[in-house]
Amino acid sequence: MNKSIYPEKSNNGNSCNGLLLGHFYYDINEGLRWIETLEQARRYINYRKIHQLITVMTSSLRIRKRSIQGTQEWCIAMNLIVKSKFGLSTGGIMSPLPTCVSFSPLAPYSAPSIIMPLVVVIGVTMAKEGVEDWRRRLQDIEANNRKVEVYDKSSCSFKQKKWKDLRVGELVKVCKDEYFPADVLLLSSNYEDGVCYVETMNLDGETNLNAKHALEVTSLLHDTERFQDFRAVIKCEDPNEHLYSFVGTLYYDCQQYSLSTQQAMYDEETDRPARARTSNLNEELGQVHTILSDKTGTLTCNSMEFVKCSIAGTAYGRGMTEAEIALARKRGEQLTELTHIDEFESKKSVKGFNFRDERIMYGQWAHEKQKDVIQKFFRVLAACHTVVPEVMDSGEIIYEAESPDEATFVIAAREIGFQFFLRNQTSIQLHELDPESGIIVDRVYNLLHVLEFSSARKRMSVIVRNPENQLLLLAKGADSVIFERLSKQGQVFEEKTKEHIERYSEAGLRTMAVAYRELDDDEYKIWEKEFLKAKTSVTADRDVLVEELADRIERDLILLGATAVEDKLQHGVSNCIDKLARAGIGIWVLTGDKRGTAINIGYACSLLRHGMKQIVITLELPEIEALVKHGDKDAIAEVSLDCVKKQIHDGKSQVGKESSIEFGLIIDGKSLTFAMDKTLVNDFMDLAIRCATVICCRSSPKQKAIITRLVKSVTGRTTLAIGDGANDVGMLQEADIGVGINGVEGMQAVMASDFAIAQFRFLERLLLVHGHWCYRRISMMICYFFYKNITFGFTLFWFEAYTSFSGQPAYNDWYMSSYNVFFTSLPVIALGVFDQDVSARLCLKHPLLYQEGVRNLLFNWVLILGWMFNGLLSSIIIYFLTTNSIVGTFRKDGQVVDYSILGVTMYTCVVWTVNCQMALSINYFTWIQHLFIWGSIALWYIFLVVYGSIPPTLSTTAYKVLVEACAPSIMYWNTTLLVVISALLPLLSYRAFQIRFRPMEHDRIQIQRRRSESLERDVAQSRRSESSETRNSSELPTEVRIRIDSLKASSRRKNS
Repeated sequence: MNKSIYPEKSNNGNSCNGLLLGHFYYDINEGLRWIETLEQARRYINYRKIHQLITVMTSSLRIRKRSIQGTQEWCIAMNLIVKSKFGLSTGGIMSPLPTCVSFSPLAPYSAPSIIMPLVVVIGVTMAKEGVEDWRRRLQDIEANNRKVEVYDKSSCSFKQKKWKDLRVGELVKVCKDEYFPADVLLLSSNYEDGVCYVETMNLDGETNLNAKHALEVTSLLHDTERFQDFRAVIKCEDPNEHLYSFVGTLYYDCQQYSLSTQQAMYDEETDRPARARTSNLNEELGQVHTILSDKTGTLTCNSMEFVKCSIAGTAYGRGMTEAEIALARKRGEQLTELTHIDEFESKKSVKGFNFRDERIMYGQWAHEKQKDVIQKFFRVLAACHTVVPEVMDSGEIIYEAESPDEATFVIAAREIGFQFFLRNQTSIQLHELDPESGIIVDRVYNLLHVLEFSSARKRMSVIVRNPENQLLLLAKGADSVIFERLSKQGQVFEEKTKEHIERYSEAGLRTMAVAYRELDDDEYKIWEKEFLKAKTSVTADRDVLVEELADRIERDLILLGATAVEDKLQHGVSNCIDKLARAGIGIWVLTGDKRGTAINIGYACSLLRHGMKQIVITLELPEIEALVKHGDKDAIAEVSLDCVKKQIHDGKSQVGKESSIEFGLIIDGKSLTFAMDKTLVNDFMDLAIRCATVICCRSSPKQKAIITRLVKSVTGRTTLAIGDGANDVGMLQEADIGVGINGVEGMQAVMASDFAIAQFRFLERLLLVHGHWCYRRISMMICYFFYKNITFGFTLFWFEAYTSFSGQPAYNDWYMSSYNVFFTSLPVIALGVFDQDVSARLCLKHPLLYQEGVRNLLFNWVLILGWMFNGLLSSIIIYFLTTNSIVGTFRKDGQVVDYSILGVTMYTCVVWTVNCQMALSINYFTWIQHLFIWGSIALWYIFLVVYGSIPPTLSTTAYKVLVEACAPSIMYWNTTLLVVISALLPLLSYRAFQIRFRPMEHDRIQIQRRRSESLERDVAQSRRSESSETRNSSELPTEVRIRIDSLKASSRRKNS
């Protein structure tokens, strides 16, 4: 995303000094782009998301260029014009035609009477879009006007300046917790080793702190006087798609220094209010067929806790996780240790540490048989990281870490007795418990190199020299990566550790293997020389060389054990998913976790339910592993494709044979790659869509977006994607509806979404309540629009037929223009905003109601044609009954009816009929509905009085027609009453028949609710103590349960 709007945040101790480099725009499909001109910005931004165009231009261009004072205003105006043109072309495509015709002498209506309503409608639409754009502009203004301290050479001091006025090459000072919406090069920080931590959550959605190291040659630049003569040149790579790496050279004092960064990404969650970011997708919330969800930070809290570990083949850690308990219950096992981890008592509560085991806590590890291995294990956790300790005023040490896992491991080591308390660029210092003397001693490890973690390496290592002068490589990483790098002597605990890791994965825990090796001095010197040469090179293959050298030294490791960290489920996730599943919504979870972890998290959160059969598609098979060892890539690909194809076909046959059973599909990332093959993708999607739950393990962000696109295109139904991090943006943008978790993970997922919620559990209410209501409201609104306009339009048609199509208008031209603007519009708005067929409580109690929207039961051609027929019937009744009722003498003075009186009488009947039809269609009345419905009718009479008082040159046929002609005549009022009642009879008869013989689900629930309320009152009078039980048992009678069961069965038949 644009760094000038979604800024990075400084998290170092106090302040750091930096050099402004420039501004980039990150496009999800095309990578990093330098924004130069308005037209270039337009090319790189999706036209559908035009508000993002405003964001880029008003921020990046304001900082890059001086003379663009009108940029924001121009963008907002263009946005309004574009969106208003869209609304005109879709909502009133026929309006320009009569407007043009009204200027001709042949038109029966005046031009102002046609133009004014069109202007009102378009003006309201533009005002709505303008309000939304103004809110976005306020966000831009806030970001652009933030202050930063900029170095002023004339006064040799830092002065405050707005970010929008900043220029490339200026020196800036950023203090702790401040934002810097620009690319800067770190020159120095208040720490001795020139390190600072940056939080990039507003860039990439990640809360992990990323360590930035200043070059040693600039790390001593602290005094403002020293900046006076500072001169430097930077030569770096061109803008590219690599958002998380940077290669360049700093030329300072005739020397050159390598510049590079590498970032690891993780997510984290917070609680913020929900909000709608668009008003154009409300009805689609009630028609969601498939939900595609991220896991970490979306279903889970992304708050890591150290709960278990395996050291020297021995498992440590008491208690069971939620996923572990759910799995044991599913298997029907007799649990000997049912206590949840959180229920164990401890002396104190430590964030990130939920480990309980008396064998190694409180210094008891010194009495264990494998105490040497335990000591090495926790030394690795305490020293192998990039964490920076910060001492608070109270003396407490807090850790600034690149990821939640990193901080968790350091905290765990501290609680066991290996406290990390100080680091700089050359050393790491620990307080350790000496197992021999039982006292705390200080140990200093000389830090030689850090081989950082990356998603490709899946591991990190540090090379240190300990106080005994031993040269050690300490490593931790994914078990699959560490195990393949073990020496023969280092595999002593491998089998036991694998068993424990498998058990931890089944418990839904995140695992990591821990190992080390002792290095030979000569070997290290040779390797270091080559490594430093590779790091300082600026060639295209630099990263490849660095990776190869890191891989060379990270060999012949000795396994120490493995860690197990819990990422807990968010509150209410299980109940929410259960409700969504009962509503008939298919749920897909796309996660990067292992298959075992994902499956057991699935059971814990009700994705996988009891009685649901699993279909597992995987390439973790002996024959595939044998081919992998031989390294024949072509053979591996061919066999893998055939294997996935066979598993897909077996799954389809299984689903076809047992259509009455729910199925859950689990597929890993490698298998998913082959399932996306053009020869298999249709079969795979056919199988997946027929399953109630799909879990895709080890999925990459690109795969998430591709899967979302496939689900949307294959099903042809509404899809919803929900995520919390930057890696979910592609998925959110591909789905019909994108929902962002609005938490501490940053704003990128939220900014790419249509709706923002604070927790996953709010999705239940968003869809089952508001989605259901919005679908019914919009459906009713559209059908009612058909009805009221056909009713009105066909009275004109019958009159024109009666006058032989002579062109004589039935109504005054201002009657025509005001019909949809003043006399029938407000009740429709009230319906679309306030109507509720059932209460929120009953929507949640009966999730199957949501299927009305998924199956589009309330907006199909049968219903549309039914409402059109009702409108046609109403027009016939109104016209013919009116013309046949006001015959003969109409007024006391003996005057008969003329066409102006006929028009007013007919128009009055139309206004009364369509508004009363609206009153009959509304399920939930508020005072606003009453005001709008009866106020619209009253407004018609007020209009007649006011407009009729205008001189006849302007009011024409309406001149005093109500006051002098219609109001004094009893025939006018009797005719209105007769016609309106007659026009309403067809709808009343149909609704009575439908409720009695063919009730819809919401009709049954409403009837039963009234019965329950009546029964409750009766029971409360006689047996108050049993009223609650009676209410619960009577709320769902047998007929409703049968109806719901039949809906479930029909849903399964339709899917199969």
